[in-house]
Amino acid sequence: MQMLQAQLEVGTDPREVGKAREWARSRLAGFGVGADESLVETLVLLVSELVTNAVVHTGRPALLRIVLSGCLVAGGGTARIEVVDTSSRPPRRRRAEEEETSGRGLELVCGLADRWGWRQEGAGKRIWCELDRGHGTGTAGTGAVDAGDTGRAAPAETLLGDAHDRERTRAVRT
Repeated sequence: MQMLQAQLEVGTDPREVGKAREWARSRLAGFGVGADESLVETLVLLVSELVTNAVVHTGRPALLRIVLSGCLVAGGGTARIEVVDTSSRPPRRRRAEEEETSGRGLELVCGLADRWGWRQEGAGKRIWCELDRGHGTGTAGTGAVDAGDTGRAAPAETLLGDAHDRERTRAVRT
């Protein structure tokens, strides 16, 4: 299976989010994904949301990684976006009020990605999301329950890995 990977160090300045978006767009085009505008726009939006969360909510540098596996260009495969930071504070989904201008990042990730989750990693954490090309562009996202939830997850929720692995996903019912 073919796998392409690129990573970028992201600083703490909020302007880094725009740089991360442009970098992601450039890397995707370099990997041959640029021709599918819908897929690229979805992936760039996911990058933007995850990097924004790292920059705004942790105030610490982060590492952005894009991993493409399978034959993403030919209509199959998976795109994975990861952001690793040094904050042990878990990501938290919230329900923003209509007039609020922030607080929708993880809701967007949940809605756009086929899977997403996070896990503790050393003193920090890794938050990730995946988009499967074979099932459209992720608009039927299955989401995840973040580890900070109260445990009121949908019945289809499954835990991946062992108890220390905080990556969670829900099964798709079609």
